[in-house]
Amino acid sequence: MTVLTKDNFAQETASGLVLIDFWATWCGPCRMQAPVLEQLASQAPNLKICKVDVDEQEELAVQFRVMSIPTLVFMKDGKPVRTEIGFHDLNTLKAAVDQLA
Repeated sequence: MTVLTKDNFAQETASGLVLIDFWATWCGPCRMQAPVLEQLASQAPNLKICKVDVDEQEELAVQFRVMSIPTLVFMKDGKPVRTEIGFHDLNTLKAAVDQLA
């Protein structure tokens, strides 16, 4: 998974379907979400999964109005197309990917 910063954000999210996980090291549900995202990455080759640590990249968290974590933002060709807040299971995320692909 690619770690996003304000410096590489535009380049890494410019094309294709991208799922951005806004998270923090101290967040229990975020730690639960991580292995689900790893499973999703292996099952959805058309999806790029990236992570944004909200403590280290506050500017990006503000830009996307992240108020709770984990927040998952789906982007398609550089534009946000769907946002999910809280923990989500693999089947729910796969369904979202299939719908957006």
